[in-house]
Amino acid sequence: MRPLARLALLAAIVAAALLLAVRLGAVPLTLRQVVDGVRGAGDPTNVAIVRRLRLPRAVLAAMVGGSLAASGATFQALLRNPLAEPYILGISGGAAVGAVFAIALGGAAASGGIVAAAALAGAVIAIVLVFRIAAVVGRALDTRILLLAGVVVGAFFNACILLALTFADADAFRSAIFWIMGSFSGATWRGISLLAVAMVPALVLLMALARPLNLLSVGEETAAYLGTRVERTKLLAYGTASLLTAGAVAVSGVIGFVGLVVPHVVRMLWGPDHRFLIPASVLLGAAFVVLADTLARTAAAPTELPVGVVTAFVGVPFFVWLLRGRGA
Repeated sequence: MRPLARLALLAAIVAAALLLAVRLGAVPLTLRQVVDGVRGAGDPTNVAIVRRLRLPRAVLAAMVGGSLAASGATFQALLRNPLAEPYILGISGGAAVGAVFAIALGGAAASGGIVAAAALAGAVIAIVLVFRIAAVVGRALDTRILLLAGVVVGAFFNACILLALTFADADAFRSAIFWIMGSFSGATWRGISLLAVAMVPALVLLMALARPLNLLSVGEETAAYLGTRVERTKLLAYGTASLLTAGAVAVSGVIGFVGLVVPHVVRMLWGPDHRFLIPASVLLGAAFVVLADTLARTAAAPTELPVGVVTAFVGVPFFVWLLRGRGA
């Protein structure tokens, strides 16, 4: 199958996942009711369910899944580490610190917008700290130092989270834990628009870096010999993928596993070329998170499960099965 045909297949899977997400819920909807709801026609209750609740939630889940998967593919090439994922450089820790402090200090007054803004600020601070530490150690952006700096900054922020939770009351503690495990219950069209402003140019830039990332995954000396501006590529890839992750975490919480495993699944099925790997990871990550969120809000209804728990419970057995299939 040609690469464009594969991407078309993945896009069709994303569309099917979005349709399923809008149809399923406490009030099941038919395909006709979904179409009428999107158009603003038919029963007002169905229109409200589609346009204000399920559609924005499904679209936000797709955007977050695509962002995390693209960031994971980029970090795995940049750090030349198969275990690299979007949170490896302390970004999730920084975002969680911002959100936890906003919830603990703001209490009931801490709206979703305030928590998201605090999480984004925390993530950006983590990105700057990791970069400054790596820059102080050496003039060149050494990926080994970058990785160590991320681990250290992440450990520091995790300690800050535990300290904040120690002094939080029961309600704030519960709210913070649920935010950390990920949810799309607060999805709005405004949040989607803000994430799109960051996501679209970031994905375009990462696609433009696909060939240099191919060369970097082989080795920096080889990449430089073949004409790649290594330091410029590393800086652009690190900054773009980090900011993309920060935006996704700010609107959804910490949803693990997507950025680690989705690029590996695409790589095992169709090869390591980043010109295909990045867009395919975006589409597969989007479909995976939409389906995981649908399962999270319907499997134990009316109780909603954390999305991060579902992605791990569903994705880990599938990934192990895929690995066994390749080893057989």
